[in-house]
Amino acid sequence: MDQSVDVPDVAHGSGDETPPEVIAKALVDADVDEAETVRPIEEVLGAGRPQSAGSFRFWLADQRWEWSDEVALIHGYAAGSVQPTTELLLAHKHPEDRQQVANTIARSVETGEPFCSRHRIIDTEGQVHHVLVVGDHMVDDDGTVIGTAGYYVDITNALEEDRRQTLNGALPELYSARAGIEQAKGVLMLIYGINADQAFRVLTWRSQETGVKLRALANQLVAEVTTLDGPMVELRTQFDHLLLTVHERL
Repeated sequence: MDQSVDVPDVAHGSGDETPPEVIAKALVDADVDEAETVRPIEEVLGAGRPQSAGSFRFWLADQRWEWSDEVALIHGYAAGSVQPTTELLLAHKHPEDRQQVANTIARSVETGEPFCSRHRIIDTEGQVHHVLVVGDHMVDDDGTVIGTAGYYVDITNALEEDRRQTLNGALPELYSARAGIEQAKGVLMLIYGINADQAFRVLTWRSQETGVKLRALANQLVAEVTTLDGPMVELRTQFDHLLLTVHERL
């Protein structure tokens, strides 16, 4: 590897901070007790909100795809109504992003690297969605890479902010957590090329999906990102793995 990136220094100066009450709500939403059941994926971004994240798997040998119901819905299909293929995936990509995604899939098939991307899709109703695809290696019992497993995250809409709801009980925790959360947001903004609201959405998704407190997840992510080293393409693949596994070390 021939390039290093001092991410936290870049991230700390992002200058686009999430409002305190939004962080406060996320801290409470993600504060899952050990005895409590972790929220299902349909509640990933808060109760009552439209589904914005779902899982996928891609097998290298026969280039076979598997979508969760949530990913089908993001594309505009009813749950269980469509069998995804590479051709179908590419047909839904925004024309300006289609070649980029096709190249990414081809590279995954050729090298075995995880399929990951940030691009736009057009659903069956003609609506454009900005999606972040986060992937990691899928291996068999012998440890051989057989494909990619990961998530689609719809980052189209900015976070819904209700500035009238101030959660007083979370304020002391909020101020101690804010620095780490803002740094983690900056890391995501740099790696994925997304904005501050979208970065906070991804952090909240991982917090609620894993049942790990937002502040702990953010701090661990910032601590571990300094171990990554390499060109940006390799860095993105390494960071996808870190994002999907960092909760296991808390």
